[in-house]
Amino acid sequence: MIKKEPYPDAKILIVDDEATSVRLLKKILNDAGYMNLYTVRDPDKVQSIYQSIQPDLLVLDLHMPHMEGFKIMDQLRTLGQDDYLPILVISQERNRVIQFSALEAGAKDFLVKPYDSIEVLLRIRNFLEVRMLHKQIREQNKLLEQRVRERTEELYQTQIDVIQRLSRAVEYRDSETGTHTMRMAQYCYSMSLALEMTPEECELISTASALHDVGKIGIPDRILQKPGKLTPEEWEIMKTHTTIGSELLAGSNSKFLKLGQEIALTHHEKWDGSGYPRGLKKDKIPLAGRICGLCDVFDALTSKRPYKEPWPVDEALKEIKAQAGRHFDPELVEEFFKIMPQIRRIHGQYGDA
Repeated sequence: MIKKEPYPDAKILIVDDEATSVRLLKKILNDAGYMNLYTVRDPDKVQSIYQSIQPDLLVLDLHMPHMEGFKIMDQLRTLGQDDYLPILVISQERNRVIQFSALEAGAKDFLVKPYDSIEVLLRIRNFLEVRMLHKQIREQNKLLEQRVRERTEELYQTQIDVIQRLSRAVEYRDSETGTHTMRMAQYCYSMSLALEMTPEECELISTASALHDVGKIGIPDRILQKPGKLTPEEWEIMKTHTTIGSELLAGSNSKFLKLGQEIALTHHEKWDGSGYPRGLKKDKIPLAGRICGLCDVFDALTSKRPYKEPWPVDEALKEIKAQAGRHFDPELVEEFFKIMPQIRRIHGQYGDA
């Protein structure tokens, strides 16, 4: 005698136009302990019911009026809702060509009417074991994917946190308030957006911009915090913050630190080649360096520093425009002026107290 089945809650959909055949199969399954049985005698309703209940097993009569089982299998395959659905085909046909065609069309097994109840239950049990194992693996994969996403997001946020803390440490040494980094991030994001970069690229430049002056951590306080004009010798030392920053950030696999290295090294290069440390010209200067260089100069002009009072925004803008084609990429200057409402808003919102 067949023992009670191990998956009594499995959802089984029976598709057969013969009422007697349906009743017989339901009795066999009910007696074995299966409780979630669904029956369809109208082939046209199979697709909607299948989508509604998402069965674990489909028992399908191959020959029905108006629609053959082959067509039903074809319809279900196009839904693409499940990559493994056991289909047990039943038919009065003993033709092996039809059997092979059914298996080729997507059926996992084939039974010929009249069938033996013990054989039916054994085959269904085997089907459901594979089906439930498949569902278990699928759920485990979903759980692992979720954990990977959570871990990736955690690492992402950790990188951003470290970058922000490192930039704040540099700013404290440079007698700044910390709002410089906030403004730079916002300015660079707005500029990148105006240049029609992707949201991911905008976020990347915005975050990496915080590292533009990280090399100042290697500049002596007597130079970094000097209230007056630097001597030529002091200025040469100050200029090394670009290469120091690049060296500090070199060798990382982090996309933030890679871009941060590029920005740290190139944000003082000038469009006409008169910048430092390498005297790059025009588009030989990486775009991220050009964007951050422009935003950094605007923020430096409009901020209070140990050696100067802040310029009015309008005066700073005149200087930016005057330096288009010399210090700055002229196309970037044009875009900068197009987003002036955002620039003024950021300057007001994150301005130094």
